[in-house]
Amino acid sequence: MADILQNGDELGRILVQVQSDLSQLKKSLNRVSVSEPGETLDIQALDAAISRTENGIKKRAEEYLKTVNKQILTLPVIEDLEKKTRKIATWQPPLETIPDLLPQKYLIAGASPGEKHKAALAMRVLYNPVHPKNRDLMYQTYGIQLPDLQKKAKSTVGAKKVVTSPKVGGSAVVPAGLQNSNLNPPPPLYADEIKAGINSSVEKGLPPSAADLCLQNPVRPKAPPLHQKEDGSPDKMAICERAGKRQKDVNQSKGIVQAHGISRPLRPPTWTATTPPPSAASDSKLPQGPARLSPLSPQCSPALPLPPVGKHCFSIVDGRIDPYDAEFCAFKEQYCLCWGPLVEALWRLERLMQDFAVPYAQVCGQRLVALMQSGELYWGGGGLGHLLSVLENEEEVWELVRRPGQRYRGEGGRQAAAVRIQASWRRHQARTAYLRQQRRKWAAGTIAISWLLHAQVGRVRKSLQATRLRHLENYRSRAEYLADNWKHLSTSRRTIIHVPSLGYTGQQRCSLTGFNVLQNTQMGRLCDVRDENVEVIYVCPVRLGEDLSHYYTQLLGLQGAVETGDLTAVPASGAKRFTILTPEAYQHFPSHNMCVSTLLKYSPHTLRRIKNLIQGKHAYIVSGFPHMDDLAVADELGVPILGPEPAVAELYGTKSGARRIFTSAGVSVPPGHGDIYTLRQLHECLAQLMTDHLEVQRWLFKMDGEVGSRGTAYCDVSHLSFRPWAMQEYQRHGPQLWRMAWAQEPVLIKFLEAVPALLTSSAKPFNTSCYPTWTCFLEHFLKEGGVIEAYPPSDSVTCLTVDLLVEPGGEVRMLSCADQLHEPDTLQVVGCSMPQTSVCSDTLYSICMRVGQACQQRRILGHLSLDLVTFLELGTLEQQVWAVDLDIGYSNQLAMTQLMQLMTRGTLNCRTGRLEVPPPVSANKPTARQKAPKAQSVTTRFAVMSSQLFHTNLSMVHYSVFFQMCRAQGIGFDIKERQGSVFALHDSAERRSLGMVTISPDLKGALLTFAHNLSVIHQEISAPNLQGETNFKDLIKNIEEVVGVTIQNAAKENTKK
Repeated sequence: MADILQNGDELGRILVQVQSDLSQLKKSLNRVSVSEPGETLDIQALDAAISRTENGIKKRAEEYLKTVNKQILTLPVIEDLEKKTRKIATWQPPLETIPDLLPQKYLIAGASPGEKHKAALAMRVLYNPVHPKNRDLMYQTYGIQLPDLQKKAKSTVGAKKVVTSPKVGGSAVVPAGLQNSNLNPPPPLYADEIKAGINSSVEKGLPPSAADLCLQNPVRPKAPPLHQKEDGSPDKMAICERAGKRQKDVNQSKGIVQAHGISRPLRPPTWTATTPPPSAASDSKLPQGPARLSPLSPQCSPALPLPPVGKHCFSIVDGRIDPYDAEFCAFKEQYCLCWGPLVEALWRLERLMQDFAVPYAQVCGQRLVALMQSGELYWGGGGLGHLLSVLENEEEVWELVRRPGQRYRGEGGRQAAAVRIQASWRRHQARTAYLRQQRRKWAAGTIAISWLLHAQVGRVRKSLQATRLRHLENYRSRAEYLADNWKHLSTSRRTIIHVPSLGYTGQQRCSLTGFNVLQNTQMGRLCDVRDENVEVIYVCPVRLGEDLSHYYTQLLGLQGAVETGDLTAVPASGAKRFTILTPEAYQHFPSHNMCVSTLLKYSPHTLRRIKNLIQGKHAYIVSGFPHMDDLAVADELGVPILGPEPAVAELYGTKSGARRIFTSAGVSVPPGHGDIYTLRQLHECLAQLMTDHLEVQRWLFKMDGEVGSRGTAYCDVSHLSFRPWAMQEYQRHGPQLWRMAWAQEPVLIKFLEAVPALLTSSAKPFNTSCYPTWTCFLEHFLKEGGVIEAYPPSDSVTCLTVDLLVEPGGEVRMLSCADQLHEPDTLQVVGCSMPQTSVCSDTLYSICMRVGQACQQRRILGHLSLDLVTFLELGTLEQQVWAVDLDIGYSNQLAMTQLMQLMTRGTLNCRTGRLEVPPPVSANKPTARQKAPKAQSVTTRFAVMSSQLFHTNLSMVHYSVFFQMCRAQGIGFDIKERQGSVFALHDSAERRSLGMVTISPDLKGALLTFAHNLSVIHQEISAPNLQGETNFKDLIKNIEEVVGVTIQNAAKENTKK
């Protein structure tokens, strides 16, 4: 750069002079004529050669001027030829003060993209001298300290007389360092300073830009334009040419141009300063040397004009700017130093107005300059909104530009529309093809994933089927081994693994509240240890606390004290022959209501411990209601199961399956019909049953899949208006003819018409907590199937339950038999009295044997629970016994029976219907001299038991406090007399339910003791304002009714005697 400044003036002068000489030569050649004949002059060839030379020199001159004129140049003042010309000093930077800096990191090859981006931003700031960070970045990068243009120059002038005079126009270009001098007001000039001229002001230290230069005879230099760039755009070239011509006219038309300062531009000028064209006449008048293109020094630069107050608003009409408009010329004159960027912005505005056919737009010059200075047009922000922000009528233009289709009304609109239509169509085709491809790809992926999942599910299903088939085959092989060796196994040392699992369906398990506690109501299974050859492993579905473990250890240890009648006796070995295990999976599935078999299946540590306990011993599993996971657990442990296959239990464990077993066994069943799955079938079957059995006043509807009385509803038909007419028809035809279809047809049609309305109005579920309405019950009834049965047509109905054991060897044993205790107006069983006294023992034994043989034929082995109902038939007063239900699995009644037999050392003889208990132990032993007393016969006892006592207030009392309360109220068990009360505890956490057994010499005493215990417990744990939820009161009412019936029967027997 320094070399260019030192040698540039001489080179520039030579280039301009050569270019001028070539132009003069070209003009002279046009006037040359051939004087001598025969001579030829190739003017065209010479003209072409000179033109090529001139164009080359012009190009090199423009390149040189483009480089040199990055510094602000000025034209010299034209003086008279007689006066001595003054040489203008050229500005040269002190190159020795510029430090030699190493290249920055971002200039080195291999810089990161972030560093390159940062370098690009830095170069943009360096190219913009008016940027706020340009001065600091120049110093940091190159070590050049530029002057601070923002500081205001302060000067003080004495009070003198101010004189006004013509001022010199500011058409010359000022160096960049003095462009901000208009920030301070210029000091006034006085008479003596006017006469002294510029030299006086310079000697006083006032820069020319800070004072108005007043001359008596001012000189107005012309501003001749340079050659225009040939590679520029036509619009820009036209604007520049028109602006150059207009500049000359404006300078001549103005008399005296007012001096004004020039505000600093935000971008450096991108064009070269205009110089007068060289000519032979002017060449001799211009000063020789490099003074023509050298920038002015601060001491000799002329003053700049102050900006006018106006906004310089000019118009764009039909996309064109009038170059001769006064406001446009004033705007161009004021901002001539930064006209290059403004030309580009104006060209973009014109292009925009032409494209959108905007008829009129008014441009605010100040906004345009501010937008150019902000750099938004060059830093990626030159959008449509930024360009239109410089318009005075921005809203009107915006409204026009935003109008749909406006772009296609402007210049090139048809071509743009065609391009847009073609692009839209191609986009539509490409988008359609892409979407079609995506849909096909998605469909292919979905099909592939579905197929993979299907294949995986198929493989898993086949694997599960193979596993279950293997479990079933192993179960059958072990069942055969168990049947062959049952007699030996039942009398030898063995281990019984009790798994009190309720393998109901998932829907049933989820609908039962407190399912885990409900599975643990059979803690009486531990009493199998009363056989010296038996060890018990009890799998508990809940975690038992130390209090429950200690309670059952003490309870099972009382076996020796019961035998001897001495509480101080050594605890029996039964306290050491039982183990209670809780599967660890219950912690992972606390609310899934899984059966115990499933929990044990996913508890490897518990399975491993059971294997260690039964290693080398005979063992078998006694489950609850069969489940598929029972087979998996048995296969894992390698032991047989005393129970049927899950598929067989699922088939015959329903109400319809039980009726098929009873029918095949030849046992009396209630009038009814099973396997009902449609509403039409329900209506037809009910109408036919009502016609066949007119004496039945209530009909029951039982779901196949439900247990107990949960899925039972009833419908009373005694209030039908035409029922008396039907009874008359029956009596008219007689019992024999009534069996004929023609005799029943009128009544059947009548019942068939009335059944739908009858069910809608009179049918009600027993358990409204599960099925609140008949509609809800009917929906589940038809989905799962069920039976219709007649309720016994009698006012006195007694239900009893018999527990059977179908041994693998084929024998059938009766383990317990008891009369049921129900809640009032429901069929829910809450307790029982043992032994049963409702049916003749021989009749009961016969029914049980026939049902057991029928089950054994269908490979239903293990424990069964048979429900019977007895009543006196009207008219004949004969006792009728109906088999109404068959439950497969170990029952709660049998578990409580085991606890009763442990505490009394008694034996329940179901053939005779007696609970035989050894006589009480005598306190005084006979001496040797005394004769031994005669052996006393066994005594009988009666027991009342329940495993489903429920009271919410029990959870507020710990078991230790509970037993202290019972002891204080006289509730306990007498070991010597073998009578009293015994409790069965279920869990340590909730403590809302328990079981109780009361034993007494007579049935009335057992019932009254049971009711008294319930009343005392309720009063002790309840307050007047906190009664809680309980079934104690309903059970007490039922016991009172039974006691009343017992008293009446006893009175009748005494009367007969």
